[in-house]
Amino acid sequence: MPVQKNIDLIDSFEKIPVKIFTSPAKGSAFAAQEIATLIKDKQAKKEDCVLGLATGSTPIHLYAELVKLHKEEGLSFKNVITFNLDEYFPLEHEAIQSYWSFMHRHLFNHVDILPTNIHIPNGEIAKEDIKKHCQKYEQLIEALGGIDLQILGIGNNGHIGFNEPGSSIFSKTRLVTLDNSTRMANSRDFQGISQVPRLAITMGISTILKAKKVILLAWGNKAPIVAKAVEGHVTEQIPASILQQHNDCLFVVDEMAASDLTRIKSPWLTGECDWNDKMIKRAVVNMSLKLQKPVLSLTPHDYNENGLSDLLVEKNDAYEINLQVYYMLRDSITGWPGGKPNAVIPAHPERSTPHPKRCLIFSPHPDDDIISMGGTFMRLHDQGHEVHVGYQTSGNIAVTDEFVTRFLDFAVGFEHLFGIDNNKSQAILTAARTYLSTKGLNAVDSQEIRAIKGLIRVCEAKATCRYVGLTDDRAHFLNLPFYETGTIEKKPMGEADIEITMELLRKIKPHQIYCAGDLADPHGTHKVCLEIVFESMRRLKAAQEPWINDCWVWLYKGAWQEWQIDEIEMAIAMSPDQVMKKRFGIFIHQSQKDMVPFQGTDTREFWQRAEERNANTANLYAQLGLTKYAAIEAFVRWHY
Repeated sequence: MPVQKNIDLIDSFEKIPVKIFTSPAKGSAFAAQEIATLIKDKQAKKEDCVLGLATGSTPIHLYAELVKLHKEEGLSFKNVITFNLDEYFPLEHEAIQSYWSFMHRHLFNHVDILPTNIHIPNGEIAKEDIKKHCQKYEQLIEALGGIDLQILGIGNNGHIGFNEPGSSIFSKTRLVTLDNSTRMANSRDFQGISQVPRLAITMGISTILKAKKVILLAWGNKAPIVAKAVEGHVTEQIPASILQQHNDCLFVVDEMAASDLTRIKSPWLTGECDWNDKMIKRAVVNMSLKLQKPVLSLTPHDYNENGLSDLLVEKNDAYEINLQVYYMLRDSITGWPGGKPNAVIPAHPERSTPHPKRCLIFSPHPDDDIISMGGTFMRLHDQGHEVHVGYQTSGNIAVTDEFVTRFLDFAVGFEHLFGIDNNKSQAILTAARTYLSTKGLNAVDSQEIRAIKGLIRVCEAKATCRYVGLTDDRAHFLNLPFYETGTIEKKPMGEADIEITMELLRKIKPHQIYCAGDLADPHGTHKVCLEIVFESMRRLKAAQEPWINDCWVWLYKGAWQEWQIDEIEMAIAMSPDQVMKKRFGIFIHQSQKDMVPFQGTDTREFWQRAEERNANTANLYAQLGLTKYAAIEAFVRWHY
């Protein structure tokens, strides 16, 4: 009788194969190797390789890997023919936001592909000619035998290409109207939604499904839509779910984008589970919130009815499990982010000694400190700690031209008011005014304008530090070079960024570091800033800096999201008065009030987002049976 093998059910809920990588870079490297292998196989057969390509932030790492393979390993693209998924309409080729420009900037200008083999929908064509243009696009793909490998990204609403929810499974290349959520998500490239085109030309869903192989890439905050596309029902309301009908489709995702898959979020439903403290906390908290019952009120019946019978069998007593989770939640709440002095509290999130501590808050932009952890920031100072803030970037691209004009008027008026005759400053101000008056719609700011915008943000950051109670020498402006491109697209982390960061760390020798752990945008400023801090800390530890082992690193989230309640390791409770004080601190950043460039899909002001998020965290703790606070700021510790 044959021995029965154990059946692995870990991905049993997934209707599309999913490969999970620890980072977008590693996932992109895998996809690049898949493309390279296909190109080489076709070269060996003396055949053309037809690739369908995507744009946006998601495939940037992929194209960088392909360029690297071309330059370092000789991968040739001479037999490659490409078809891009989409293009804005109307938009000229040379506009920095066009996908024609994007593809040449990130890939085509750096490899040996023949220009005649590049095909991108034409955003400059006359509207009356679009239908014929789209038909020719389809016919050319068919004439070449179809697309061998199609690369896709996925929108937060499930769109693939610019096939928005409701797009027909039979749709072909065509002109479409962009969903408002898509325009909001892409507004960061255009300095505001009003400049984002309302139309686009896109391959249709049927065109995509005809590709012989499909690889969809997803990083960061795409977890909810990835789970729906992979595990949900096939529906035209989630276009990516239609890929379940493709016979050779693979989702390549990072850990964050995979976090809502059943095998990650609720692994106890997919087979055997290692019931460590972290997993128990996640399972019980999720069940408590789902059933809208306090943790201490959960019953054995609740455990059995919600897929946790194995946990109940292992631990025997539901109430003992409830108590264990309740204590973990209770012990995460504190009013002492730097540790409570002269107290022995073994379960407290932070150490009591030393006191006071040297604390360094890394702020990716000049306002993340007050927006994301303003209550904790003020609490640290009020409790006697030596608090420093490292403003990692200038944040200059997030200042509107109108705000610059306002400050130029002030500068000119100031000189006139006090009779100051400075010909050099007058020349600079005149040149800046002239530039702004003639600046093109999609032009990159001049060095002078970027410097003025950066100065505006420096002044706001300094004013915030003074509001909290810090002296000017506690505010450190790093102006990391990776950020200074003048556009939304940033350079990768560089050696200079790490050296600047290490110099500040060596100078302060902090006992505590706070930095933005917001990885929602894997190509955004927060992501790069965090990688720079991590790499700096690793190097300092390898160098055996004497202070490094006594330094704890706490991660906060940015303005767009919060840690999951089961992830939170330190929860700083706030009173109504502290909430108001934080609000007034955020108000100091006047250049970021009202409508600002690049604020993403959330049109609320930053103080509104912060207050709702902090109040929601407090409400979730209360729902779980803990004390009800006005607001809570949340942190997770990073171990290095």
